Amino acid sequence: MEGLVPIAIWISVILAGVGILVILLFGARSLMHGKISPLTLVIVVLPAVLLVLLGFVMGSWAEAGIWTLFIMAGLAILSLLLSGLRGLFA
Repeated sequence: MEGLVPIAIWISVILAGVGILVILLFGARSLMHGKISPLTLVIVVLPAVLLVLLGFVMGSWAEAGIWTLFIMAGLAILSLLLSGLRGLFA
C-alpha cells in the first residue's frame, strides 16, 4: 500500500497538468476565433502571472501567494469603487 501512494500522487499531478494544458489550448482557440475579448483574458490570467512574478522575485512561494491575494483583493475593491463612481456620474 505504501508503494501506491507516490504513484497515485504522480497520476494526480499528471492529470492536473493535462487539464491545465487543455484549458490553455481551448482558451487560445477561443481567443483566436474571437469568442472572448482580450480584456477578459487579461483579467483571468493576471493572478497567475502575478503569482509567478512575485514567486520568483520574493523567493518564497507562500509569501508570493499571500501578496497576490492582497494585491488582487485591492484591485477588486478599486475596480468596484471606480465602477460605482462611473455609475454615479454617468
